[in-house]
Amino acid sequence: MRADQRARRDDFLNKLGAHPVVMGILNVTPDSFSDGGRFLEADAAVAHAKAMAAQGCAIIDIGGESTRPGATAVSEGEELARIGTVVRRLANELAVPVSIDTYKASVAARAVELGAILINDVWGLQKDPAMADTVAAAEAAVVIMHNRSDKDEALDVVADLRRFFDGSLALAARANVPEHHIILDPGIGFGKTARQNIEAIARLGELADYGRPIMIGASRKKFFGARVPEGIERGTEGTLVGTLAVNLAAAAAGASLFRVHDVAEHVAALALFAALNKCGAAPPTA
Repeated sequence: MRADQRARRDDFLNKLGAHPVVMGILNVTPDSFSDGGRFLEADAAVAHAKAMAAQGCAIIDIGGESTRPGATAVSEGEELARIGTVVRRLANELAVPVSIDTYKASVAARAVELGAILINDVWGLQKDPAMADTVAAAEAAVVIMHNRSDKDEALDVVADLRRFFDGSLALAARANVPEHHIILDPGIGFGKTARQNIEAIARLGELADYGRPIMIGASRKKFFGARVPEGIERGTEGTLVGTLAVNLAAAAAGASLFRVHDVAEHVAALALFAALNKCGAAPPTA
């Protein structure tokens, strides 16, 4: 990693915990659940990223393979072809840094070579055996996201989050990834039932002892299922107002980084939340 990338990485990490931070989503894929196909052309992707940066996001997360349930896996070569030009251009043209959303170590390594400062791994270093060493060698920050191949209604979701995170953090430690480079993500909508998705947000405070920032990626996802309260239309959490509500609840529970499609609205809402939270803090004692 170049010196300028290290400076961008450290500046980004230093913002976490000081106030809520927004990550803008940029999918350069044909099949992502919300915006698939909109930003396949590099010029369109760059323009959208610049718009999100102008709206106040602190980082742009670029994905070249959809991770929605049922999505078709793509080859390493195809993923690299999709993200290469966009990562390079944005790393050179944007004031905010870029991250790469991938579980493939080779794609992550190339993205950092092109200028990315963070690797967002939806399998938390556990899918590709080379990923932890790649993160360490690249000196990148990393998001470790909880994931499961199958749902299991019987699981205590927080216990499973802890089991998974403990395994991922052990891999990171063996590879000498610095602890302060690590962000945790409970993986809303990944391998969880409706109840478990809700509990993962409501019980975020139980992860505070890890001492790491927590990211929430609930943007436009419909994950409440039949558990939507009476009088509220099913799927509302997948709308803008629903996503805002979920992310504000997550902020109140301790999350500090929010991966979203709708940047301007979240920047405004989370800034107001932070201001109100600060005003409501207990005054200092003499």
